[in-house]
Amino acid sequence: MKTRKLWTTAIAAFLLAAFIGGCKDENVETVGLCPLVVSTNPANLATGVPLNQVITITFNEAMNPLTITPTAFVLSSPSGARTDGSSKNASEIPGNLTYDAANFAMVFTPAVKLKPNAIYTGTVATSVKDVAGNALQVAYVWTFATVASPTVISTDPINNATSVAISKVVSATFSAPMDPLTINATTFTISNGTTAVAGTVSYTGSTASFTPTAALSTNTIYTGTITTGAKNVTGSALANNYVWSFNTGGSPSVVTTDPLDLATAVAFNKVITATFSEAMDPLTITSSSFTLKIGALSVLGAVSYTGSTASFTPTSNLLASTTYTATVTTVAKNVAGNPITSNKVWSFTTASIPTVLSTDPLNLAIGVALNKVVGATFSEAMNALTITSSTFTLMNGATPVLGAVNYAGTTATFTPTVALLAGITYTAKITTGATSVGGISLANDFVWTFTTLNTTVPTVLSTDPLNLATGVALNKVISATFSEAMDPLTITGSTFTLMIGATPVGGSVNYSGSTATFTPTSNLLSGTTYTATITTGAKSLLTVPLASNFVWTFNTGAPLGPLVVNLGSVARFGIIAGVGVSNNAGPSQINNLDVGIYPGARSSITGFFVVDGGPGLINNGAFFAADDIAPPGTNAMLNQAQLDLVAAYNQAAGATTPAPNVAPADLGGQTLAPGIWTSASTMLLQNGNLTLDAQGDANAVWIFQIGSGFTSVGSGPFPSASGGNVILAGGAQAKNVFWQVGSSAIIGDFTSFKGTVLAFSSITMNSGAVAEGRMLARNGSVVMTSTNIINKP
Repeated sequence: MKTRKLWTTAIAAFLLAAFIGGCKDENVETVGLCPLVVSTNPANLATGVPLNQVITITFNEAMNPLTITPTAFVLSSPSGARTDGSSKNASEIPGNLTYDAANFAMVFTPAVKLKPNAIYTGTVATSVKDVAGNALQVAYVWTFATVASPTVISTDPINNATSVAISKVVSATFSAPMDPLTINATTFTISNGTTAVAGTVSYTGSTASFTPTAALSTNTIYTGTITTGAKNVTGSALANNYVWSFNTGGSPSVVTTDPLDLATAVAFNKVITATFSEAMDPLTITSSSFTLKIGALSVLGAVSYTGSTASFTPTSNLLASTTYTATVTTVAKNVAGNPITSNKVWSFTTASIPTVLSTDPLNLAIGVALNKVVGATFSEAMNALTITSSTFTLMNGATPVLGAVNYAGTTATFTPTVALLAGITYTAKITTGATSVGGISLANDFVWTFTTLNTTVPTVLSTDPLNLATGVALNKVISATFSEAMDPLTITGSTFTLMIGATPVGGSVNYSGSTATFTPTSNLLSGTTYTATITTGAKSLLTVPLASNFVWTFNTGAPLGPLVVNLGSVARFGIIAGVGVSNNAGPSQINNLDVGIYPGARSSITGFFVVDGGPGLINNGAFFAADDIAPPGTNAMLNQAQLDLVAAYNQAAGATTPAPNVAPADLGGQTLAPGIWTSASTMLLQNGNLTLDAQGDANAVWIFQIGSGFTSVGSGPFPSASGGNVILAGGAQAKNVFWQVGSSAIIGDFTSFKGTVLAFSSITMNSGAVAEGRMLARNGSVVMTSTNIINKP
């Protein structure tokens, strides 16, 4: 066992040296700085890259120019990319590769333009070396996407449009800004068959316009064409010529009316209009060519014409709930003298007069609750802007009742600001100021009365804790005392609730005397704001409810121990290591967590079924390695996880509040309260089990600051009979226990371990060890010796 541990330590030291910058070339005896690619232009996963992009790869140090050869870098299309430094990609892009010594950069200038809307892969081969002879350790591969070809997204007129005005300016709108110099009379043409139409071309925004020199011919088919000579500002051309056609009109037509045909609920004061497809001769728009009738009866009115719209203004308001027929005849002609092709006839129905269908309370109702919201439902939809405190009122005799008026659906509500008085007759009124959506008023004011319940309204006199109380004990029983005896059947878990935000807190509700109590099922959480509510479902013995919900809040005391360590994105991992992850023997398992290695390669993950056929398994999780090319972004995700691990390690190592406690030489047999427990050198868990007592605080936190190595020692069948286990008590949670280890950690044989290990170097789980937590190694490896289990905390 001692020999194996010495060998493991030696390997970890070597791998640590490699991780922090060590690099040994096969022909160089000394260890030096590894060359690395620190940035690329375009960046990895960049989009919208110009087609004339020059590719730049920047290293972390000076490189040997003699190794910057045509085989040192390949730019290829998606059919494949070099990963081993060899030249085997049939879709390589030709170009010139140079070295910028001042900026430690390779510069690749493609010999041809890149293709639009394509994904390219850049590969830096391992043949490149720095001036000391150190080679790039792993081929560097990244991808980027070029800009898409522009398209024509709309035209005016649209394709196959008819009755287009002969004075039409034809336009086409592009999907992206275009190069104005490529939008001209050569790339944008209008033709009638083989005859080109003379005109001028302009471009603004993302729209090109063709203005014919002379009016187009009537009843003629024209063809518009945008050629591939049109290019966007990045030089990308249309993929194909864009062609569409349209047909000019002959006779004018009525293109829209107001009201529309078959419209309903039309206002009584409506002015009827008809808009034409082109300018009309005003002398032909008269009471002879534009009429309005009820059946065969003509409606008197005045006809006018402005722009391209004719208007009929009735002499008096229209009748309610009546169908009208409007007609524009062929007497109406355009300025060229062409009449509309046929009479335009349409009909509409005017609005009905709205009424109040029902009220709540009913007229003359008695025993109305003092917290009553008064409502009125209308026969049709009303204009919400006319349902206000001016048109919907509530009076106590001659005294107005203050309240808020709302309208939804077809119902208006009046919510009194304070509870109504007991035994009082109130008068509600909806005035004729309330109008329908068609602008029609009620025929008369609608008035009704009701009388409230003749009794007092119960109130909540006091609460414990008080509203806005702080530092409330975690075992607190919450209570509310009423102004009078309540009906016990109405004091339940539905009417007395405790919430954390929108989440209900489990508990039991009791009532005695005039006091209701809420006893939480388990201790309250520390550092948390709670909201207690007594609803209007709580009623007095006389069945009178509270006037409104009674709500108060309070805050529990701060959590015991230090602030919880922020794991950031590394929290998703049950194991993360710098150089290697292995399962040496037995069916080990990682449950509901991922396994990652960075900057190590996938080949350094061994002993797992889905990796190399080993007995180890991962359930509801995945393996990730720095050299994975799928899913995209894996390398960046792992790099961020390692950065978050370093930040979490530093937070744990630097925690000073509350004041740290010096840990016993052996944690075995100890019961420790939440807090920071520190050792300047090693820490041991051997003679007995360690109990972490949260003292009823589920949010309590422990941080163990260990200057060098940590070892838990166990033996015998699982669970370990001789100790080395971590036991949680008093509501403690494994997710709130953190072990910051200055070097390496060993989890003993057949021990039950709790918490997240943040090790500077390596972590080893001995045979049969089970952990509820995470094994996170900054620089070294994580070794599962045999039949180990890691469960998500």
